[in-house]
Amino acid sequence: MKILLINTPRSPHNMILESAPAEAKKYIHKKLIGPPLGLMTVAEAVKDYDVVFFETKGEYDLFPETPPLEQLVLNLLKEHKPDIVGTTTIASEFYYAIDIFKTVKSYNPEILTVVGGLHTSLSPNDFTDPSVDLILPGQSAYTFREVVQAKEKHESFENISGIIINKNGVLHKTQPKISEINSAKEEFLMPNRKLIERWRKSYTVGNATSPSTYLFTSLGCPYKCTFCAIWCQYQGKYLQRDVESVITELKEMDYDIVRFADANTIVKESVIEHLFDRIEQEGIKKTYIMDIRTDTAVNNPKLIEKLAKNGLKVVICGFESFREEELKKYNKSSEAKLIHEAIDIFHQNDIMLRGNYVIPNDYDESDFKALSDYTNSHKVTYAGYTILTPMPGTPFYEEIKDQIIDFDLSKYNFFNSVLKTKLPLEKFYENVGKLWLIKKGTDVI
Repeated sequence: MKILLINTPRSPHNMILESAPAEAKKYIHKKLIGPPLGLMTVAEAVKDYDVVFFETKGEYDLFPETPPLEQLVLNLLKEHKPDIVGTTTIASEFYYAIDIFKTVKSYNPEILTVVGGLHTSLSPNDFTDPSVDLILPGQSAYTFREVVQAKEKHESFENISGIIINKNGVLHKTQPKISEINSAKEEFLMPNRKLIERWRKSYTVGNATSPSTYLFTSLGCPYKCTFCAIWCQYQGKYLQRDVESVITELKEMDYDIVRFADANTIVKESVIEHLFDRIEQEGIKKTYIMDIRTDTAVNNPKLIEKLAKNGLKVVICGFESFREEELKKYNKSSEAKLIHEAIDIFHQNDIMLRGNYVIPNDYDESDFKALSDYTNSHKVTYAGYTILTPMPGTPFYEEIKDQIIDFDLSKYNFFNSVLKTKLPLEKFYENVGKLWLIKKGTDVI
């Protein structure tokens, strides 16, 4: 049984970048950089089979001569002749996932196509294209293994719980899973980073001297911000990984820069404190990047100091807004007045802080002026300004879906407005682009 796993390309749409003034363009995200940890976990679940892993993002980043996606996939199919082709996808890469499967089916209709990932969990009904055979929502690495075993034994997929079978465009759900997989505990799968060695250099961010890798200490999020898809994916559950499992992974990897891929790295303070005690005891020397909330930093300054002494160098902080009423609207569960105090705590510990703001579509010139004045007086090392986007499957999407004017999923990456803006659209993008100049640093992460 031969399996081909293909990571999708990223969406090319970025109207903030296109509309920004020239001096701001170098700071604006041109791409999200990082290894496909989810698909690597799927590969680990079926490692005893013949698995071919291909990372299109890294391939296109490193090798400009790479052919267009259809030809690239055809080349892989002809070379490896798989029985099963799988991928995972988020909303903005959905069309690429479908394009991969259309190419597979045009080459050989007998190849089984299987899709997982965030978008299958939040919007499974989008996968009606006849090129898609099976949809695996949720934490599906072990479910994918069941699919492979059923294919190998010529058994019906109907017996696999928790999946969706596409029957000529009609989606049929099998019986629900009796017990949920806990991918952070006993069912945790250690990703095999050798799979991505060919693309290692593509995971170098900004002016870093070496590539970084992702690692998670938890899954899900206990907070329920209305615009965030992460807690929705896990139905509000928060799954904490065992400290010794994280230590083992850190010791085994040969990456110097580690980006914790948690929605919030510090939720259970005692766990993270214990983790960094163990990091110090084991003499693990790495540079760490984390997502930490403002209220967490303000309430735990000594913990931030400990993390900084043991390798924490960059923090990404979702400020989201400088207005209390907007944070309440987003159900952020934090206060804007804490931003300044959090900035001071991070800077006192020589931590490079990336502060992110989301821009609502109804901002006018006075709102942009107020935000600009605020961020100029609360400068961080790096800053990010993205557009409030109704991601499918979130409460925010359900709240304003009747106001959406652009349903092109490839634009759902926070760099394009899919809602009608109060300002003329060009002026709106121009104002967002100019905000990216307000920062202390000279690089972007």
